[in-house]
Amino acid sequence: MDDAKEDAGHTNTAPPPFRAAVDALRTARLRPQVEVEPTRAPQRLAPFAHALEATVVDGEQDLADGRLVLLHDPAGHDAWRGTFRLVTLVRAELEPEMAADPLLPEVCWSWLTGALQARGLTYDEPSGTVTRASSHYFGGLAERPSASQIEIRASWTPREGLGGVPDTAAHLASWCDLLAQVAGLPPAGPGDASVVTLPQRRGPQSR
Repeated sequence: MDDAKEDAGHTNTAPPPFRAAVDALRTARLRPQVEVEPTRAPQRLAPFAHALEATVVDGEQDLADGRLVLLHDPAGHDAWRGTFRLVTLVRAELEPEMAADPLLPEVCWSWLTGALQARGLTYDEPSGTVTRASSHYFGGLAERPSASQIEIRASWTPREGLGGVPDTAAHLASWCDLLAQVAGLPPAGPGDASVVTLPQRRGPQSR
């Protein structure tokens, strides 16, 4: 992985709790429709960072995509109330009439909190935004149908366990549950029953 040399999450100077948290990400059991791979992490948000990007795939079609960043500051961070922080961006296209639903932002936020709760995860200081965007085409693009997109940006502090290491594998799995939910996939198991299901969404885009 070429980016590993420049990724703060892969330097030899990273403290043991961070290295353990990154290693645990590789043990997460994920749905087969969710393709996850490392990507270059931001360098200025914390002393140490590791990033993943994911796409929910159905055959040759992308249903949703997102990015998850694990941040670590060994000295602690007052705003985080801990030494680790997870930051995410999730996106998917929706039917315009669904995007106009006034309750959609609250429902989208419940997908995130519900995915974490369904796996019994504890966390602190959650924050984020849910954004609806619509595109309308004119002139030479007038034949294109209007498009609407939902975007969830969020961050939370995972509770640390033994050795000061959070259960990053479970948090990654819950994040992938959120991606699947946004993509409109059915729940993977009984643990997802408490999460609000996504109504019919716009047909997937070609990759």
